[in-house]
Amino acid sequence: MSSGRIEAVYLTTHNWGKSAKFFQALGFTLEFETDHASGQLRRGDGPYLFIAEVPTSETPDMQVVLTVPDEQSVRPQPIVDVVTPFEDTHWGTRDMTVRDPDGRVWRLQAPGTSAA
Repeated sequence: MSSGRIEAVYLTTHNWGKSAKFFQALGFTLEFETDHASGQLRRGDGPYLFIAEVPTSETPDMQVVLTVPDEQSVRPQPIVDVVTPFEDTHWGTRDMTVRDPDGRVWRLQAPGTSAA
């Protein structure tokens, strides 16, 4: 299995506004905000933060998003627990989630089928 760089950190929150202000106070710049309580921030040329508000019934979570060149570069092996196979996203990529031996969930992001 081959992965690229850390593309993003995906966070969920109970308060988009407070979270955005928190990261802006740490030097992140708001790149865009959606009309459904989410948005993207970045500091320099590093990975971006995508923050999405979730209902209070859900526990806020965090996932690291690793890029992969394409789906074929991911060759599941017994040590890789596939949580969800590659699926289309509404933002144009294909994402897969895997669980590491300690139970952490990682998101792998490949170009969308239209980008191939």
